[in-house]
Amino acid sequence: MRQYRIQGGNRLGGELAVGGAKNAALPILSAVCLNESETVIHNCPRISDIFESVKILKRIGYRADFCGNTLTISPNGDVNHEIPDDCVKKMRSSILFMGALLGHVGRVNLAMPGGCNLGERAINLHIEGLKAMGAKIRQEGDRLFCETDGLRGAKIELDFPSVGATENLMIAAAKAKGETIIKNAAREPEITDLAEFLKKMGVEIRGAGTSIIVINGAKKINQAVEHKIIPDRIVAGTYLLAAAMTSGDVKLTNVRNADLLSITKRLKEMGAKIRTKGSTISINAPEQILSIPRLETNVHPGFPTDMQAQFVAALSISSGQSELTETIFEGRFSHVSELRKMGAKIHLTADKRTFIINGVNRLSGAVTDAHDLRCGAALLLAALSAEGESIVKNAEFVERGYENIQADLATLGAEISLETVSL
Repeated sequence: MRQYRIQGGNRLGGELAVGGAKNAALPILSAVCLNESETVIHNCPRISDIFESVKILKRIGYRADFCGNTLTISPNGDVNHEIPDDCVKKMRSSILFMGALLGHVGRVNLAMPGGCNLGERAINLHIEGLKAMGAKIRQEGDRLFCETDGLRGAKIELDFPSVGATENLMIAAAKAKGETIIKNAAREPEITDLAEFLKKMGVEIRGAGTSIIVINGAKKINQAVEHKIIPDRIVAGTYLLAAAMTSGDVKLTNVRNADLLSITKRLKEMGAKIRTKGSTISINAPEQILSIPRLETNVHPGFPTDMQAQFVAALSISSGQSELTETIFEGRFSHVSELRKMGAKIHLTADKRTFIINGVNRLSGAVTDAHDLRCGAALLLAALSAEGESIVKNAEFVERGYENIQADLATLGAEISLETVSL
């Protein structure tokens, strides 16, 4: 088991480059299965979820090699349609290989996907959409058996603008016969990045970034492709909050400021001074951050659910009372009990959807447990601002989405180390 040890109280400062986006890279690595030629992915984060995707690619018949943050992938003979259970159980985005393998070889068998426990997170939207495109899917126990004699274009309207379902259907439609129209599609920047990647493979796509995406499938995809993953807006947001919670002064490079607007808007409400120029963003934080009376997560361009836990941590040391409602994942509240160990005053409503946060002057160091990726990030932020030493256990969760977060924070002046401990 690995854990972080943090000595709180250091004011963060300096400059840091933000790496590639986990949530953009994962669907693109699934879509690679459509290509019969070599694919080169630049700015690919070296995190555990990416390593699991690479493991899947290797196990189903691809060569995949990292050189720094560049990943080169190419076919290596026949493709296996059985996705290994050990990989699927660790990572929810493994479901994206459904659309890719149905499009490429017409078959895929896999277990129900795992990942962070954030509530129901049903995959019915994926299944219904793929069925509309001609896939036959049956479930036996916790396994899905999928096949098709050829995917065909369809008109699909999602009940909810699910990012994962939109991505899966885009990937499947890339080799479907005819035109596919996805209505009520997700609009996140990662959707647009996937569309740009598919275009480089010869797929006709328009409307990515809007609620209606139109895809005309390619009969064959066999061309060398190079693509650079967009910067991770959630990593950038996390580091901006780290500065805010430590009264810091930090500059981030390699960011797309348009992707951060819903985050920087809230940071300004909290009293931080934000400056943007080109692909850089700087934050100068006040001595104490201000509370936010009302905030709720929403689909893009709203406030991202992946920043909810980190903002709960930040608002726990704000000047007054804040109220934050989670509208996307009903199970995203595991950080509350851990932050309370550090002295945070947070009350959950009966439905466990709304956090009522009364800010305190200072948190106290404590031993806490990360229960999922963003919970772990929130606990690290709290520990940076706390008085005394903190330990955040289960670093494996944090490593799913942050590449060497301890090194990044140390670069900015944090006193933090990653330890391996015996159980």
